[in-house]
Amino acid sequence: MKKETIFRIFSKIPVLQTERLILRKLTPRDAADMYDYAHRPEVTRYLTWNPHPDLAHSRAYLEYLQGRYAGGMYYDWGIVEKASNKMIGTCGFTEFHCSHNKAEIGYAIHPDYWGKGITAEAVQKIIAFGFEMLNLHRIEARFIQGNERSLRVMEKAGMIFEGFERESMLIKGKYVTVGVCAILKSEWEKK
Repeated sequence: MKKETIFRIFSKIPVLQTERLILRKLTPRDAADMYDYAHRPEVTRYLTWNPHPDLAHSRAYLEYLQGRYAGGMYYDWGIVEKASNKMIGTCGFTEFHCSHNKAEIGYAIHPDYWGKGITAEAVQKIIAFGFEMLNLHRIEARFIQGNERSLRVMEKAGMIFEGFERESMLIKGKYVTVGVCAILKSEWEKK
């Protein structure tokens, strides 16, 4: 996989759909919806970022992302529930390792939608995109130890738990142990 391919695809990030969801580019119009989940400590407890302090922060962040999208350097989709047309979270690639033909995915979702299979539905669509459109060999996801919900999402999406990296990340001033799950293209093709 070449960086140029990633930049070309993500500078005009495509709209993806599942049965219940539309995955699309985030825009500043999503600020209120983003703030609605991103300000909650329970959402960010196991993430690398802190709660958004106010609506202006969410709006400024989304405005900043427009330049990242234009340059093909941002790889997240907004998760929009079709029934309500509400942006309820994000899902996408957090990084690519082009020389190894692999990528990592991440996600965050409004707690009102936890436990409904929505996150796994979005993750499965992103995995399919990674293997079909980007021709990746491996897709990984990580979770902070203790975040069993995230582990279940990964497993429901077809990923296999591979183990823990002890105190491998410094997050919010504390070293945390991180679990790794992954799926190979050959495993995905069998499903």
